[in-house]
Amino acid sequence: MPAKSKAQQKAAGAALAAKRGDMKKSELKGASRDMEKSMTEGELEELAETKRKNLPERKTAK
Repeated sequence: MPAKSKAQQKAAGAALAAKRGDMKKSELKGASRDMEKSMTEGELEELAETKRKNLPERKTAK
């Protein structure tokens, strides 16, 4: 499933880095901390690799 916003893509990237050990888990904040705990490396990779060109900065509430 591709990311819905640039913010979601960035958070997934940070969570993926922490899961792989490239970054300390204690440095994560907010959504990225929750993502790291609840998602697999494959799921995070799928979100993080989404191209950001046409994504909104943040997802708006409907």
